[in-house]
This record gives sequence, structure tokens and C-alpha cells, in this order.
Amino acid sequence: MRFAGKAALVTGASRGIGRAIALELARSGADVALVGRDTAALEETAALCAASRPGAVAEIFAGDVTDQSAMDRIVGLAVERFGRLDFAIANAGQSVDSLLLRLKAETIDHLLNVNLKSAFYLCSAVAKPMMKQRSGSIVLMTSIVGLMGNPGQAAYAASKAGLLGLCKSLAKELGSRNIRVNAVAPGLIETAMTEKLPDAAREFLVKQAALGRAGKPEDVSGVVAFLCSDAAGYVTGQTLVVDGGILM
Repeated sequence: MRFAGKAALVTGASRGIGRAIALELARSGADVALVGRDTAALEETAALCAASRPGAVAEIFAGDVTDQSAMDRIVGLAVERFGRLDFAIANAGQSVDSLLLRLKAETIDHLLNVNLKSAFYLCSAVAKPMMKQRSGSIVLMTSIVGLMGNPGQAAYAASKAGLLGLCKSLAKELGSRNIRVNAVAPGLIETAMTEKLPDAAREFLVKQAALGRAGKPEDVSGVVAFLCSDAAGYVTGQTLVVDGGILM
């Protein structure tokens, strides 16, 4: 119950890593705002959060994270519902693979909108209530692909790499108000998105990992919870790699 009395907002909370993060925070005592477009899947996440502990509160706020006005509205409603907002996790993301010479402009725009611009919109919206209460923790979900690059994923890598600069810049902008901003860079995590990986690519990444296995969403959610906690009270502007040792 280390987060008792705290409120969190998680984008992309309908499945995978986002669902695991929401569940971890709810289990630890936080009220959780679940953001995404798939209402049915969000309801499943909400049910899991509610069952995680007696009195757990998980509210669904359906909306498009790439729409700045929608994010402003959702954050406003969440603050109105919970009275505060302590943690914000920009987890929404998508991957579309394409070699450069086949990469379409609309694919680039789509990935920048979902993976990068949505994080700008979330941070802009949550900064206001966090500055008012003079505290908060923002976590941006990037990827090891944003750190190392990958053939066929130039647009995805660029969008995720942009989050690294956003993290450091906002950490410097908001630090004087006691708002911390960090990033988490997962490696190969077993989610619906990584199910699309070719077997050869999956086998290569597993062999590269010092731990010799793919990660689980719960391997990531615990790290996010740490960054939200008082144990990370002097940690800001950092990127924590959660990849089982692929990038060593």
C-alpha cells in the first residue's frame, strides 16, 4: 500500500505492458485512470485492478491519445475524479515495420503521432496539476530500439528515440517543481505487439539476452512502480533499460 492516497494515469492501459503497469499501481494502493480507445479491453483491465485489492479504484477514460484536446479533457476529468494526479505513464505505442525505401509518409506520421506526440500531449496536460501540487512522477515508455536502432524499424526507432530527448528536457524544466521525468526502455517483452515478430528475429533477441529469455509485462511494471515511488525520489532524467541484458 505504498501508493495509498495517490492517483495514477496510464495510457495504452488496455493490454500488455500498460495493463500490467495499471495493475501494479492499483495493487500498491493507487487509484488508476485507464486511458485508451478499446473500451472493452479497458473494462477487463479495470476489473483486474478492482480485484487486486479491497477498495481499489480504476476508472476508464476512453479517448484518442493523439488528440491534444482529448488528452486535456481526460486529464481534467481524472483530476476532478481523484482530486490529484501523482503519476502519469505515457505507455501508448505502436510498431509498423518497413524498410526505408518502402516507408510511406503516412506510416511515419502515424508512428510519430502515437509514439511521440501523444507523450507531448500527456505531459503538457499533467504538468499543470502536478505543478500546482508541486509533486509528480512522469514515466515515458520508450524501447531499446530507440537506443540501438534496428533494420526495418527506422520510423519506430526514431519515434521512440524522440522520447529520450523529451524525458531529459522535461526533467530539467519541471525539476524545480519536484516533478520527476524518467523513461523505461523495454527489450523483447511478450505482448500482442511482439507476437508479430518473425521467429528468427525472436530467437536472435532471446540469444542476445544475458538472461536467455524474453521478458514479461510484469518485468517492466515493477520498474515503472519503482520510478513512481519515493525510493526513486532523487532519480530524474534517466532511462532504465529492461531487456534482460541485450544491450550490455
